[in-house]
Amino acid sequence: MCRKYPNAWRGGIFCGTLVNMRTGTFKRREFFKRGGALAALATSAAPGGGAAELKVGPGIYESIGVKPIVNCKGTFTIVSGSQSLPEVKRAMEEASRHYVHIDELMLGVSKRLAEITQAPWGIVTAGCAAALTHATAACIAGADPEKMQRLPNLTGLKSEVICPSYSRNVYDHAIRMLGVKMIDVNTPAQLEAAISEKTAMIMILAGDGDDGPLGTEAVSKIARAKNIPVLVDAAAEHLTIPNVHLKRGATMVAYSGGKCIRGPQCAGMLLGPKDLLQAAWLNSAPHHAFGRSLKVGKEEIVGMLTAVEMWAKRDHDAEWKQWEGWLGHISSSVTKVDGVTTQVVQPRGLSNRAPHMVIKWDAAKLGITGQEIEKLLLEGSPRIIVGGSSGGRRDNAASAITIMPYMMMPGDDKLAASRINSLLAKPPKMDRPARPTGQPADVDGQWEVQLDYIYGSAQHAVVFEQKGGELVGTHQGDILAGDLRGTVEGNEIRFRSSHRIEGTRLGYDFTGTVDAGIIRGTVELGEYGQAKFTAHRHKYGTPGGLVRPVKNV
Repeated sequence: MCRKYPNAWRGGIFCGTLVNMRTGTFKRREFFKRGGALAALATSAAPGGGAAELKVGPGIYESIGVKPIVNCKGTFTIVSGSQSLPEVKRAMEEASRHYVHIDELMLGVSKRLAEITQAPWGIVTAGCAAALTHATAACIAGADPEKMQRLPNLTGLKSEVICPSYSRNVYDHAIRMLGVKMIDVNTPAQLEAAISEKTAMIMILAGDGDDGPLGTEAVSKIARAKNIPVLVDAAAEHLTIPNVHLKRGATMVAYSGGKCIRGPQCAGMLLGPKDLLQAAWLNSAPHHAFGRSLKVGKEEIVGMLTAVEMWAKRDHDAEWKQWEGWLGHISSSVTKVDGVTTQVVQPRGLSNRAPHMVIKWDAAKLGITGQEIEKLLLEGSPRIIVGGSSGGRRDNAASAITIMPYMMMPGDDKLAASRINSLLAKPPKMDRPARPTGQPADVDGQWEVQLDYIYGSAQHAVVFEQKGGELVGTHQGDILAGDLRGTVEGNEIRFRSSHRIEGTRLGYDFTGTVDAGIIRGTVELGEYGQAKFTAHRHKYGTPGGLVRPVKNV
């Protein structure tokens, strides 16, 4: 859960900002540090009643009970990334009308990608994550069919990928799925010591730290001397020509096609040396190798090439001015409400590169919080999703919401301006349940917790240290453990914990009721949905009653 905004989850809607206010950038890393932000969309927009017939046309989604979203958030996959360019749509439709040999198609596309990007070679993949997988497979197995068929059994093969600690992230699962062990390093000396005959490659996440002592240039210099490939994950970045990461010494760089490049949502691109990328292609579909399941079709291949062609032709300055114009229109509307201010923040870096705007107000004066505004926008008509919010009802804090114009469409600024102005000027009456009264229930001590997921269950344990209505303690999962913090008000209990695993964190947000020595309630799991939980006090055995294992002699 979000430590900066402890009341981040309300009714399954994530309300913590995804913006780094110091640098003014929307970051993938900030997103996955918070455990995934938009899981609630799956339930808040779920169609009710029986299934309806799909009707192809402007109302295609509404015909099956799904409400589209006005995207004032950005290129997050959970809200379908970006809208592909009109030229991309036309190219994909035309490509769908013909059969073609996929290897021949990729060869032609690769040559053209190299010409446009000024990289040695390029291939199209089924998204950026697939590019990471294919690159890793190529670094392990090359183009050797026997080794390719052995994956992910790494016995006798290269089995480690080195990564600066700042680059570890939830997306490196696409690398770990091959069975490799991730080796984290924090200094150049640690990097040099970590390189061995087991090292398949080094992975770097583009962004903060990329210019530091373990940035691409420094890492590549060390790696090149030992013939170790360096892969940069630049999924959400602007495509630079010539490529900034390859110029810094990286061997390969991976991009998403469905973000700022505005290609097909399920396409990506890998740039790098011809021999290594051709090996990566052989490790992917249509070939029978580890990456067979990560298939990219002829339509996506042609659509991705078209998007890159258009990237070199688009008027990026005009797009920027359009974004600023949309923010200006929204600002002029919402600041008509007394006490509302706005601030436009310019980005730094290449990832999700666009200006964004923070709308601020005093919730105590206007009678509505940032979290409530965000929830009402998402549940209203039209549905509008914003870049995050702050300010909750419990603390009645200074409130804000963030508008990211990056993936807005013409006219969306008018819809957003009207809805936000209306909610701030005349806040609706909100259902605010009374806070529990009475002495806090006694939950001090150890509890056995059963979590029931939508499929399957797990046994966890928590230990509470209680001081009045405040809770601290520990939460033990199957193999992970983390500190918890929460509150007890009357018989209502809330607590959160966060568990580090590989490149990400798993967040748990428990809400329940204490009754007759049992705690029952729900736990929000971020992008993994929701579970029910039941907790019973741990029953300790009598002294000396432990059964100790007998050692073989």
